[in-house]
Amino acid sequence: MTGEGSRSVRVGVVGVGAVGRHHVRLYSQLAGVDLVAVYDINASRAREIASQYGVSAARSLEELASLVDAASVAVPADRHLEVSLPLLKRGVHLLVEKPIATDTAEAERMVAAAQQRNVILQVGHVERFNPVLSYLEENAPNPKFIEAHRLAPYPPPRRDGRPRGTEVSVVLDLMIHDLEIILHLVRSEVVRLDAVGVPVLSDSEDIANVRIAFRNGCIANVTASRISPERMRKIRVFLEDTYISLDYEKQVGELFRKVRGQILREPVPLEKEEPLLRELRSFVRCVADRSRPVVPAEHAAEALRLACRIVAAIREHRP
Repeated sequence: MTGEGSRSVRVGVVGVGAVGRHHVRLYSQLAGVDLVAVYDINASRAREIASQYGVSAARSLEELASLVDAASVAVPADRHLEVSLPLLKRGVHLLVEKPIATDTAEAERMVAAAQQRNVILQVGHVERFNPVLSYLEENAPNPKFIEAHRLAPYPPPRRDGRPRGTEVSVVLDLMIHDLEIILHLVRSEVVRLDAVGVPVLSDSEDIANVRIAFRNGCIANVTASRISPERMRKIRVFLEDTYISLDYEKQVGELFRKVRGQILREPVPLEKEEPLLRELRSFVRCVADRSRPVVPAEHAAEALRLACRIVAAIREHRP
C-alpha cells in the first residue's frame, strides 16, 4: 500500500447499523478499495449486509482484523475504546466515528495504541469534508465571531439498544462537530466558556448552548439540540468586513460584504458532493500512501477535551 500501482486497500466495517451501513455502501463504490468484511455484534444484521454486498460476515473482531488493512468503526461511542484497541494492536488502520471516545482518558489510550503500532487513526468528523468547510478554510481567516446551530429530532428507538447517540450528551453527540470545526478555524486557546444544557428525553443533555471566548478575541456561540422538530446544520462566520452564512446540510451559502458603505450580497460558489464519500476516499488515500489524516486522532481528542469541559460546566451549575 505505497501509492500508485499498489494493490487495493482491503477494508472492513465494524458496526453496520444506521451509520455503518453507509460506510459499507460507499466503500463498495470507491476505486482502489477492496471491501472484504463486516462485523456487528448483531450477527444476523452483519450477515444481511454482507450478503447484500458480497463480502464476508466476520464472526469476531479478530477474524475481521486478519482479513483487512483498514476498517471503519461505527459502533456507539461508549464502545469505541473496547472495539478500537484490539484492532489497533493488530496493526489495522482505523477510521473511528466521532466522538473519538467518551472521555479524554479513553482517547489518550487510543492515540497511544495507534502511535505504538504506527498506524493511522482518523476520526469521523465528517463536516470537515463538507464543501462548506472547504470554502471557510479558504475564505475565513481570523474570524471575529462564529455562531453555529446543529439541531435534529430525537433519534428513533432501537430494538437492541438506546436511541443512537444518546449514550452520550448532545455536546459529544452533535455539538462536537462544530467544536472541532471552530477550533480548526480559530486556532487559539480557549480562555473562558459559559454553558447551559438540560436533559429532556435521555439521561444526559439533549439541548445545550455554550459561549466560548478565545485568547485572540474571537467569540463562538454554539447551540446543539436533539429534540428539535426540524433539522438544522448552519454556521455563520463574521470577519472584519465580511459575513459568511453557510448551510452544511443543503450545501449552500451567502456572502455579505461591506463595500464603500454598502452591504453587497452574493451566493457562495460550492460544488456539492456527499461529505462521507469524500471522508472515506481521503481515509483510504491516507492508508495507501501513509499520509497524515485531515482529522487525526490528536485533533479529535482536543475537540473531545473541550466538549467534556463544556459538559462539566453545564453539570456544575445545574440545580
